[in-house]
Amino acid sequence: MIVYDSASGNTEKMAQEVAKGVKKVEGAKAVVKKVDQASVDDLLNADGIVLGSPCYFGQMSAKMKSFIDKSLKVYRKLDGKVGAAFTSSGSSASGAETTLLSMVQAMLIHGMVVMGRSEGMHYGAASVGLPDEKATDNCRDLGLMIANTVAKLAK
Repeated sequence: MIVYDSASGNTEKMAQEVAKGVKKVEGAKAVVKKVDQASVDDLLNADGIVLGSPCYFGQMSAKMKSFIDKSLKVYRKLDGKVGAAFTSSGSSASGAETTLLSMVQAMLIHGMVVMGRSEGMHYGAASVGLPDEKATDNCRDLGLMIANTVAKLAK
């Protein structure tokens, strides 16, 4: 499941690219929902959860934070699910890493298996403004990594 918030459309484009990566794995299904249309109960049916938010003052958006706050309803029910995050920001050095870490922190508190990367973009995928080719590749790689990990854990 990919849950995202987007005001400009940049984070939405990233969510769609993450979904393309997920779909590269046979049998994997990507459900993409804007945070306004997602329910925390949706998380219970997902094996992998990827959260995406624009970077606002080095933090996730208020809508994403509210969604995570509501996830208290499913606390202790997300243990072992695979998670990752992505963000878009307005400029470089504007808080993308802290935004990613704020979403990752929530996943860790839920007992999720959070995915990082050893080759750059360690905390998740990030874009400055409209995702360029490198950022869209990173989003697809993130989706592929999550889907592969879910498949491995399912065995």
